[in-house]
Amino acid sequence: MAAPSNGSRLKGGEWLRSTLDAQRAAFAAQPMPGASMRREQLKRLKAALLTHKDALAAAESRDFGGHSLDEVMISEILPLIAEIDHAIRRVESWMRPSRRRVGIAFLPSSASVVHQPLGVVGVIAPWNYPVLLSIGPLVNLVAAGNRAMIRMSECTPATAHAVRAMLADVFAVDEVAVVSDDAGELAEAFGGLRFDHLVFTGSGTVGRAVMRAAADQLVPVTLELGGKSPVIIGEDAAIPAAAERICWGKSLKSGQSCTAPDYVLCPRARLDEFAAAYRVCYQRMFPTLKGNPDNTSIINERHYRRLLNLLEDAKSQGARLVQINPGGENLAATRQLPLVLVLDATERMKIMQQEIFGPILPILPYDRVEEAIDYVNGRPRPLALYVFSDDADFKRRVLLNTHSGAICFNDTMTQAGVSDLPFGGVGESGMGRYHGYPGFLTFSNARAVFTKGRFNSGRLMYAPYGRLLQRLALKFFLR
Repeated sequence: MAAPSNGSRLKGGEWLRSTLDAQRAAFAAQPMPGASMRREQLKRLKAALLTHKDALAAAESRDFGGHSLDEVMISEILPLIAEIDHAIRRVESWMRPSRRRVGIAFLPSSASVVHQPLGVVGVIAPWNYPVLLSIGPLVNLVAAGNRAMIRMSECTPATAHAVRAMLADVFAVDEVAVVSDDAGELAEAFGGLRFDHLVFTGSGTVGRAVMRAAADQLVPVTLELGGKSPVIIGEDAAIPAAAERICWGKSLKSGQSCTAPDYVLCPRARLDEFAAAYRVCYQRMFPTLKGNPDNTSIINERHYRRLLNLLEDAKSQGARLVQINPGGENLAATRQLPLVLVLDATERMKIMQQEIFGPILPILPYDRVEEAIDYVNGRPRPLALYVFSDDADFKRRVLLNTHSGAICFNDTMTQAGVSDLPFGGVGESGMGRYHGYPGFLTFSNARAVFTKGRFNSGRLMYAPYGRLLQRLALKFFLR
């Protein structure tokens, strides 16, 4: 079946179904691409990324209404290049059949696992990292030998156009297709397609809807849902260094990251010290905000108003808001928000109930490490947990007594850029893993292969039952 082109006259759901059918037909004709083909596709993808990187960054800046071009390079293009290089070097070894042991009862025989591509995988990319989180899963999909349909967010139309143009240089539509619609009308139709696997990155609310739609088609899902990722500062922590690293992670894309530090648990006696150090770091990184190309805008008016409402709700319930606006600028018409530290926050406040996803940082005091651990454990399991301490016992206690998709000691955000570490959440922060080898496994069918020898030892267990030799064998194996 011929694939529809990007200029096809087919509309909406009809185009989606036609493209999916074309990709299925192409996969059926080539169900097990070799390592050399996968490496070649990855090399072409890398070359296209490097060629289009400036256009991708400029498009993302237009969508945000102001986004640091360097920040796109650091947080999206650079990790993608590393991920591609990692896959190119290792894909052949990942593909090798893995030998497995068989028990004595099955001899003579052999067993192995062969990793086959799943087929056609759907990717629903979010607006906050539209390049990284559309192309990142694609790297793993290509390494595993699959074809893909990628749905871009309606919040980032310029980036969607740039991603489509880049991928058109590398793949035919029956290999990789990009779907975007400014009104979001295809979202429901896309999530309801009968893919062989579906990857979604976004909010828990939308994730639940995606999972329900996928369940109707029995499509397995990988969900990356974010959540409130906490920071625990130890009594022994070097506060200036901790403040600087937390400030960088919270300021990246103005906090619009699924792994951004959401709130800080700080020893009560060091809370003021931490707040002061944080102010110094932020002022150094962003001496001005208005028109500063390093300061990313909030994606749209709806999210901007949502953040203002969170602050208003916290203030009305007695929270102290410490705004850090080094130049004292009026930012009302810019969708740029200065960093706001929130002190005296309580559980009644929306800011402690919802994922913040913006430049707002509540700081909560604790007196004993058990209090901090209990606070984290009393809430949905986060995508990331950040711990600042050089005390081995403190780190061990937090590691062994908490749950999160990832834990990062003495830094923020960087764990998500390590290609050889699995990336994903647990509980309400998501399910499934990708990146590197874990991503290869996620998008592969681990097919069990069992081969029996000529001599059939299994006849011993055939009917009629109760024979002496059979009873002796059962007695041996059930001892």
